[in-house]
Order: sequence, then structure tokens, then C-alpha cells
Amino acid sequence: MTLLNRDLSWLSFNLRVLQEAHDPDVPLFERLKYMAIFSSNLTEFFRVRYAEILALSLLNKKTKKSISNYEENVAEKIQEEIRNQLDLFGKILLEEIIPELKEIGIIFYYAMPIRKEHLPEIREIFLSDILSFIQPIYLDPHSDKKFIPENNQLYFVITLAEENADMLNHAIVNIPSKKVKRFFTLSRMDNYDYVIFLDDIVRENIGFLFPNQEIISVYSIKINRDSELYLADDYSGNVLQKIEKQLKKRDFNSPSRFLYEAGMPRNLQMFLASIFNITTEEIFTGGRYHNLDDLWNFPSFNKNFYYEKIKPVSSAKILNSGDIFNVLLKEDILLHLPYQSYNPVLSFFNQAAVDINVTEIYITLYRVANESHIINALISAAKNGKNVVAFIELKARFDEANNIKWSKEMKDAGVRIIYSHPNIKVHSKIALIKRKNNSKELFAILSTGNFNEVTAQFYTDHVLMTSDQQITKELMQLFKFLELTNVIDHNKKIKFEALLVSKFNMIPVLDRLIDREIEKAQNGEPALIRIKVNNLEEPYVIDQLYRASQAGVELQLLVRSICCLVPGISGESDNIKVKRIVDRFLEHSRILIFGADKNPEVYIGSADLMTRNLRHRIEVMVCIKNEACKNELLNYFEIQWNDNDKAVILLPGLVQKKEDDNGNIKNNAQQNIYNFLAAKK
Repeated sequence: MTLLNRDLSWLSFNLRVLQEAHDPDVPLFERLKYMAIFSSNLTEFFRVRYAEILALSLLNKKTKKSISNYEENVAEKIQEEIRNQLDLFGKILLEEIIPELKEIGIIFYYAMPIRKEHLPEIREIFLSDILSFIQPIYLDPHSDKKFIPENNQLYFVITLAEENADMLNHAIVNIPSKKVKRFFTLSRMDNYDYVIFLDDIVRENIGFLFPNQEIISVYSIKINRDSELYLADDYSGNVLQKIEKQLKKRDFNSPSRFLYEAGMPRNLQMFLASIFNITTEEIFTGGRYHNLDDLWNFPSFNKNFYYEKIKPVSSAKILNSGDIFNVLLKEDILLHLPYQSYNPVLSFFNQAAVDINVTEIYITLYRVANESHIINALISAAKNGKNVVAFIELKARFDEANNIKWSKEMKDAGVRIIYSHPNIKVHSKIALIKRKNNSKELFAILSTGNFNEVTAQFYTDHVLMTSDQQITKELMQLFKFLELTNVIDHNKKIKFEALLVSKFNMIPVLDRLIDREIEKAQNGEPALIRIKVNNLEEPYVIDQLYRASQAGVELQLLVRSICCLVPGISGESDNIKVKRIVDRFLEHSRILIFGADKNPEVYIGSADLMTRNLRHRIEVMVCIKNEACKNELLNYFEIQWNDNDKAVILLPGLVQKKEDDNGNIKNNAQQNIYNFLAAKK
């Protein structure tokens, strides 16, 4: 079975992000944002994946062969690909974006001389706003107390020659970008606005920190550290306390990347690598400035150079009713975010908090907003005497601290908090409300995205709101299971039909649905599988899709990021076509469609087709039974499949080919979906 390395595939996705920064049709300040997203993604790659890649490269050959999808010399291939992408990043910034900024009246001081008229202003900013956050430290290789750079913190390494001394000294100075804004706007001159890095303000004033010493050189550096939480070998005691303890030391975990400014002498690189315990495989050449994900906060001067904001479409039936539960008793609601308003989801929880007939609320929380209206509604509900149960996933990478903060506040308010069990990571996005109104009523939300009103503004997701008895009863069954995970057998079998739940029935049902399409193809009937996911990596599922292709089933796959399946291989994946869409909104929804007939089976939910999602997490997909909702999802997928503006076709060899418009009008899926939903209103 042919599989593509997952990390190389992910890097190809990040290249696609960078290509948006290169696209002259994208508004200029949005291109700066794509530069920031690319940089942020790459930083996360080094924090999450690179240490594991290096560790795998050191294994013996026998062990490597036993690892599914392992590719020889992959570390070297990854290093080369990253270097190529960073070269392109620099070219786009220096040769395209910075000159275009100047054309619209903005001079970005980027590795260029600073006007003498600005120097007094820069000094004043340094002395008044920055100096109090700076801590110069001498680097002494013989000291027992060695300096440990923090993760993702920016530093200058300064080489000094003391007066009447033969030896050179080295010092390190933090660039306080976590305490002070990264960009400063300077006085306007000659009809130009000027923007300068915090880094350059510090660099220009280094002499204040080392009086009476000759400064030989100043180079910028940063270190990324492995951010994975290693709890697998120690499950005793309080999991919450363990993760809090890990968070405190996370920024000092093992290095995964040492990034230095180009031009730094090799002997200085080796000196720093020795002091910071860095291997040669972890050393990468960077530019003058690091952490360019801060470009997201580049000063805004003109709204004309951004995407025009869209107003989310509101639901008239919900607004007119004023009672979301009354609406759900009559029909299902399907939301398509961010094209439609998130207000119905907020109304669902807000009304539940004050409705005297609501007795119980259940919810799984993975990533929530820093100032979450939903959690505040849960707190209000608990204070109003309702039984509120929240399953908190403490191992949501980089959101652990926020989840811990909210879990404590909810617990203090009387919400029953169930923390994630070490053996079960809950990634599903589900909620259930029980109401007593003459008869017992259950209302549910099943989403492809988190209960997060902030990300709902720029992630594409689907939210099903329903009172369907089969769906709600099965959800109640699942929540009761999650309530008891600390004391019951995790292999307990629960029967689900309307829901696909990983660790229970998801893989067997996917097998059945794929086999059904294979049987159709073998009988000469139209057979079609359509899938939209963020990641496709699970070897078993890929093998099943290859098997379907070989049987004559047509497969249309929309995969935003990692895709280990290789389409277009003769005799293996001839009938599979894979596309990737990168546009102003992050494609995040998951849709599974089986059948070419007028009544295909359609599912939405939280699960990507990855080993971790299908085998090591609780994920939930729901079968869409409402015909109107089903047709909306079929139209949604078709609009995306027909995109000839932002879609690329994935080909063997990590090639991404722009979809050919054949001289036709450009079909931009995201714009067309919004237009479709706005017209439908």
C-alpha cells in the first residue's frame, strides 16, 4: 500500500498557505496574515512534531520497518523542504510585500537603515516603554547555573570585548515581545508612515546595556522546545495537578529547533549549541527577525487592503420565534459557520440557563473562548439549580491552561466537572439538554467544531441542533458512559445507530458503507464516496479507500491538511481525486457522503480520518436524516468540489496543481456558499 509521509504532507499544506501570501489577487494586509499563519504553523510543527521525527531517525532499521508509513531519510527531506519554504517566505516578504507597502505609503523598517530623524524617538520608546522588561545575562560556559532560553522567546546574542581584556565575552538579551507590542508606528515623514520592529529598537540601544564595552556583534536567536505532554507512563494521582505541573515546565522542555540570524559565525553557533544542549540537526538558519507570526498584529492603516467583512446570515425563524426549543420541537436546525450566525448556539445555552423546565445540561468542552459566553451560561445554569455536567478535555494542546481556568470557575459555581481520563481523550463536540415540560424532552447539539464563539467567526463548521429522539437518547447514553469512565470498563459495548462513535462503532460502520459502494460498482451501478476532512492519515481507512477505487468506485476527497493517501496511482488509486482548499476561512468541517443515488447517507461530526481520532479518542459523527439538511450538505460539498479559484489538486510527489478554470468564470467556493445561504434566507 502506497502512503505519503504525514509530515511531508503537512508541510505541503503549509506551502499552500504561503502561496496565498504570494497571490497578488489577495488583499495586501491579508497576505501579511498568511505570512503570519505560515510562521505560526511552522513553529507549532517544531514544537509538536520535529522532536519525534529526530527521535525516529535514530531508531534501528528493524524498528523503523515496523512503523507504518515510515520513510527513510525523512528528517533530511523535511529539513530541505523547510529551508526551501523559508527561502520563498523571505522572497515574498522582501521582493513583493514590503515594496507594495511602500507603494501605498508605508515604509516597513526591515533590515534597513533607520532615518536619523527617527533615532531620538526610538531612544525615547526604548527608555520609557521597553527597558524595564530587559534582562541582560552573561553566558558563562563554566557556571553551574547555566542560562536556559525560554520556548519561543526572542533573544539577541551579543559578543563583547572588554577594555584591557584579551578574551571575548558573550551576553544574551531578551527581546520582550511577550510583554511589549512587536511593532511601533513612528512619526510620519515625507508622506510615508513608518513601522519598526521592537527588535530594532532594542538593537539600536544595546549600548545602554553594556557601557564601556566594545560591541563586536549582535545576532538574533530563538529556541523552540518540544511541547508534547508526556503523561503516558504515570496515571496515578490527580490528572489536573499533573498537567498543571507539566505546563509550568513546558517552556523548558527539550529543544527542537535553534533558529539563528543568517551570518552568525559557525564558532558562535557551536558555542551556543553547546551551552543550550542543542544538536546539529536542530540548528536552522533564519532571517534577521523571528516569530513572524506577529505579522498578524502589523499596524492597520487602510481597511481597503483587507477582505471585505461579511455579515453572517441570521435565521429568521429563530429570531421570530424567540424560543429555540419550540423551533427544535418542529424541525432540525443546521448551521454553516461562519457564513451563518452563531447566535442560535448561544441562544441554546442561554435559554437553557434560565428556562425553569430545563433540569439537566451535558456538554463536552475541548477548546473554548477566553471569555466564553457558553461557559458563563453553564455557570448561570448551575447557580439556577440545574444539574450541569461538563466533560473537560485537559489535554487539548496549547489550551490546557484556559481549560483548567474555566474548569475551576465552573466547579466553584456548582457545575459537575469530569476531567479527561488518561485512556480516553474526548474530541467530540456535543451537548444535550433535558427539559421537563408535560413530558420529558431532550435537545442536542452536534458540531464539527468547538463550542467557541471566537473561532466560529473564521472556521468553516457545521452545527446540527435537533430534538430527534433516537439521536438524543444515544447521546444521553454516551454522556452516561463518560460520567462513569473512572470506574467502568472502557471496552464496554454500547449500541449506537444514529451516531458513529469512535472506540465503539465508527470503523465497522465505515467498513459497511465502503463495502456497499464497492458492491454497487461490482454490479455496474453508479458508486460514489465523497469525503471532506482536515486530515486523512489512518492506514486501514486509506487501504479501504484504495480497495474501493480498485473496484471502480469514484472517490472525491477534500482534504485540507495531511493527506497520506496518494491519488492517481495506476492500479491502486486511479479513481480517487483529492483537492485542497485554502482561503480566507479555515476549512474545518468534516462531511462523509456515501452513495451516488438521490438518497445517499450523509454524516457530519468531529472525526478526522486519523489513527488518533478513530482509535484513541471519543469522536462523534451523526447521520443526517432531515432531508432539507441533507440537501444543504450535498449542495455545500458540490460547491466546494467545483471551486476553480482556491482549490488545488493533489498529485503524486507532493505536487499541488491549481484547478484549471478553462477560461470560465472563477468559482470561489467560500463566496458561493455565502451567496447561496444569503439567497436562501
